[in-house]
Amino acid sequence: MTKQNLYIIKNLVTAIAVTLFFSCKNDFDEVQKVGILQNQPIAEAENINLKYTEFKEDTVHLKANLLSENMLDYSNRGFPFSEFPKGIELKIYDDDGNQTTILSDYAIVYDETDMIDLRGNVRIVTQENDTLFTEQLYYNQKLEWAFTEQYFVFKRTVGDTYGIGFDSDKTFKEIQILEMGGDFELDN
Repeated sequence: MTKQNLYIIKNLVTAIAVTLFFSCKNDFDEVQKVGILQNQPIAEAENINLKYTEFKEDTVHLKANLLSENMLDYSNRGFPFSEFPKGIELKIYDDDGNQTTILSDYAIVYDETDMIDLRGNVRIVTQENDTLFTEQLYYNQKLEWAFTEQYFVFKRTVGDTYGIGFDSDKTFKEIQILEMGGDFELDN
């Protein structure tokens, strides 16, 4: 009987091992697919015309208008962001309805830090037609502050300024320049 019990146990262990061996499959392909999905945008939008309004004193005021051909939403990432691979045109309006236009070939908006990274042919045109040109510009939405460490040209009616490194508030009233050149006029 012991031989028979040993034979049964041996067959039972073999059957379980064979079942486990054939029931397991290589999930490496599935693991790779999960990694791809995490690197893909959670959403994609085309031909965006987003208007941000503010309700004040029984009237709706247009504060900003974002235009873009394409937006990729990566809010599924650990550090969420939105990417605009074909660039943006952003029109910002002050309380008097004056418009400032921001253009770039590429942009990324980081949700957690409220930072916008504008790249490629960045242009900012104010109501007074003052225009800033640079290849990369960061904008801190909380502080309403723009800055770059790149070469820039700032064309104004009082003269052009060019240099490397530019910091400014959103109105271009408080400007700091790292290295300056060109013609400029200083107010007392």
